Amino acid sequence: MKVNIDGLTVYFPYEYIYPEQYRYMLELKRALDAKGHCLLEMPTGTGKTITLLALVTSYQLAHPEVGKLVYCTRTVPEMEKVLVELKELIDYRAKYFQGPGCSPPPILALGLSSRKNLCINEKVAGIMALGLSSRKNLCVKEEVAEESTRESVDAKCRQLTASWVREKALSDPSVELCDYYECLDKAGAEGLLEPGVYTMQDMRELGRKRKWCPYFLARHMLAFANVIVYNYQYMLDPKVSNMVSRELEKECIVVFDEAHNIDNVCIEALSVNLRQQTLDAAGRNLGRLRVAVDKAKATDASRLRAEYDRLVSGLQLQGAIPEGSSSALPAGDDWLANPALPQDILREAVPGNIRRAEHFIQFLRRFVDHLRQRLNTEAVETENPTAFLVQVQEKLNIDAKTLRFCYDRLTSLLKTLEITDTDDFTPIHLVADFATLVGTYAKGFAIIIEPFDERMPSVRDPVLQLSCLDASLAIKPVFQKYQSVVITSGTLSPIDLYPRLLNFNPVAIQSFTMTLTRDCMCPVVLTRGADQMTMSTKFDMRSDPGVVRNYGRMLVDLAATIPDGIVAFFVSYSYMDSIVSKWHDMGILQDLMAHKLVFIETKDVVETTLALDNFRRACDAGRGAIFLSIARGKVAEGIDFDRHYGRCVVMIGVPYQYTLSRILRARLEYLRETFQIKESDFLAFDAVRQSAQCVGRVIRSKADYGMMVFADQRYQRHDKRDKLPAWITSHLKDSHLNLSTDMLLHVAREFMRSMAQPYDRMAVGKSLLTEEQANAMDTANPNAVPTITEVT
Repeated sequence: MKVNIDGLTVYFPYEYIYPEQYRYMLELKRALDAKGHCLLEMPTGTGKTITLLALVTSYQLAHPEVGKLVYCTRTVPEMEKVLVELKELIDYRAKYFQGPGCSPPPILALGLSSRKNLCINEKVAGIMALGLSSRKNLCVKEEVAEESTRESVDAKCRQLTASWVREKALSDPSVELCDYYECLDKAGAEGLLEPGVYTMQDMRELGRKRKWCPYFLARHMLAFANVIVYNYQYMLDPKVSNMVSRELEKECIVVFDEAHNIDNVCIEALSVNLRQQTLDAAGRNLGRLRVAVDKAKATDASRLRAEYDRLVSGLQLQGAIPEGSSSALPAGDDWLANPALPQDILREAVPGNIRRAEHFIQFLRRFVDHLRQRLNTEAVETENPTAFLVQVQEKLNIDAKTLRFCYDRLTSLLKTLEITDTDDFTPIHLVADFATLVGTYAKGFAIIIEPFDERMPSVRDPVLQLSCLDASLAIKPVFQKYQSVVITSGTLSPIDLYPRLLNFNPVAIQSFTMTLTRDCMCPVVLTRGADQMTMSTKFDMRSDPGVVRNYGRMLVDLAATIPDGIVAFFVSYSYMDSIVSKWHDMGILQDLMAHKLVFIETKDVVETTLALDNFRRACDAGRGAIFLSIARGKVAEGIDFDRHYGRCVVMIGVPYQYTLSRILRARLEYLRETFQIKESDFLAFDAVRQSAQCVGRVIRSKADYGMMVFADQRYQRHDKRDKLPAWITSHLKDSHLNLSTDMLLHVAREFMRSMAQPYDRMAVGKSLLTEEQANAMDTANPNAVPTITEVT
């Protein structure tokens, strides 16, 4: 259909549209008109992705001056889903541009991921070249899964595509190169993608057909694309964003989807942990660098001299594409890009005391030795970067400016020495990253040195943590550079806290409710067991045998009442291990398995993937199953338990962060002093958004249905319940509060009986709008849905 949204013609690829989709488009359009940022919370299962894509691509069509749509997701499956939906949208839109002299506007959209996900050279990626593994499709974040494999693929790729390797191959035919990269390079101006929407599978198939490297083709085509889909880190991590996103224009529209944890992603991007093993390995890295420098001085001193001259001229003269590159393709050694330092720093020359390679190596060795000494402590130490720099200045005579250039100086040296196996140099890279961050930022960080883990005080494992406390530091360059940034998710409530956490002023901030013709969601608050004993995971209650037994009996009774799949989320791995062990001793686990099979999430990705596979098989077979999982875990973030895979989800407890963590306490103190955010407010906000994310896994469309059980008496309090998204609280009836287990079972039976009645998905009344009804909506009062007869 074609919908008029405040004067903009939007091409929407379905015959009907939800009222909340209309309102979402309206708010988004107003934010784009104002050239500002926005925060939009859209109920889960209401087509947020296609709504956003339809509005923005239509806006691009009507406003040619608008730049690219940069769509940031967190996982590879989410990326593929966005591209598939966009492909359907573009195919649908083409039908409106048929006839003589009328052709559909060309659009190029593609996704960019790591080499491991795009590489088709079996010598590099092996079996991974055949496509995404089932493990990735199921549950994991891109940067978490098979980290060592990703790094080894990157290193092997560099060994075959680096500029100096290709130069050697001209005189030595025995030097191995990547045929796919070489074929793409030889294609020159012909090495382009035709207009269209390309998923990563499409890119791999095209690469095999034309013998082109999909990864470098995608990197090259970013400049020509209308829509780019990639991971958060490509925009937020300064070491990656300055390499990939540096050339994007100011007029781009940047979208962060599933952004309920965006503050945590920002903090992780600017935090570094150094352990004793890391520093020992960094010392060995320096030894290898010293040998390589001596060899270079003996065989080709001109290389080191040329590097010295470049450093004297300033960092900005060092391009991401090395000299001698034969095409406009991103260089094979693209990992040498500089982090996103302020422009005034980039225009400066590198300090003289680290320009020469041997001086820089000696400088790093002294710094590593200093960090080793700092780790040799028996008590916890906490200080800010300023105090750390004062000590470094006094003991080593090293100033902040010199530290600030460490990361760039190291990457320049590795390039000059023609080192391709950079995954072996990860430890010294971490040290250089630490030095650059501590030399760049004087505020918003804490340096915490702990001689042992608080949870295992008997095991000495010293760690030096440079922890970012201010999420706005990582995302600030994004807000400053791009005219419109959209932060959206199904669980942003309480939404008014994000502008304070991220330190920006949105022009639109809105939380939408879900229009339904039947109550397909049934949220309830369970506060007591069948014996009327209070149920909670509060620290002083969680180990009580009565509480443990009541939680177990509640799951057993639900398993006997609710068909198909049930998902239970615990507050932590340690608590789940403890309670499951006690259930086994009490005989509860055996009772549970008499009704349904039980599967458990573990920290091991492979085990969790197998558990999910078998859970789905049990549900498909009609037996039903129970999946025990963790809030903040991999499953809570990336898995949908739609349809019969999730008829009930139980949130056991309130998933507070580990409040004794010194990093968390430092962040809470910073938020209180800088943004006037109370500790209790932030902790409750963070815990409840995790709960909402967990229970939201069970409802993935309006035709779906499921129960949401908040099993902790603390959800009865307004300071917890009011922080849940409005699309959940609007279905939370007064009669479903303060329930005991027997009352819960009564509600469950009534709800499941109601949902089992015949249901015509098309007869949804007010929850669907036709094209005429949508165009009749009052833009001044979009909440006033016109009277709609049932669609038959």
